[in-house]
Amino acid sequence: MASRGGRGRFIAFEGGEGAGKSTQARLLAEALAGRGIPVETTREPGGTPGAEAIRGLLLTPPGEGWTGEAEALLFAAARADHVARRIRPALEAGRWVVCDRFVDSSRAYQGGAGGLGDAAILALHDFGSGGLRPDLTVLLDVAEAQVARRLAARDGAQSDAIGGRSANYHRAVAASFRRMAAADPAGIAVIDGAGEPEEVQARVLAALAPIMPEGAR
Repeated sequence: MASRGGRGRFIAFEGGEGAGKSTQARLLAEALAGRGIPVETTREPGGTPGAEAIRGLLLTPPGEGWTGEAEALLFAAARADHVARRIRPALEAGRWVVCDRFVDSSRAYQGGAGGLGDAAILALHDFGSGGLRPDLTVLLDVAEAQVARRLAARDGAQSDAIGGRSANYHRAVAASFRRMAAADPAGIAVIDGAGEPEEVQARVLAALAPIMPEGAR
């Protein structure tokens, strides 16, 4: 059984709509638990009662919706509560945290595709969440045509306020993720998200091997 002592590890899954983040987060948590590693799964926006309430406002916005600045502030507020009340306590207790999206989504969506810029998003993150970074971010890279097929099967004609934005917006999101990964190859592992979930999981586990506890690799 893996050691339970010391600080836990923080793993975030990133990627565009339909990349398979939720599936891979679940599979990773199951794999970690099977190795005796205490683990929590969570998501953004969400993960705490307050952050889940903000999630509802973001994905089903009232009235005319949010300006880009208001949207970024809401994401940052949800993340601040999530980090303070769930992520940091779990890590300090020695548990691993596997999160479906984190700050790099805000950088790609609001900062990149939304035009607010990386500096503004990082400043909000520094203020609200102390600049917390995952031990490793797993960026799932999937071809646009395959994503379209997945989303059609998953959502049909129904999308939330962010997922339903234009194809050009989502291409800009993907380009932002690629730029971030190129700038931080040690912190962001780009994983081919094509193929069956088990095939992708094997790639994810290989990327995580350097930070896995002895006896759990």
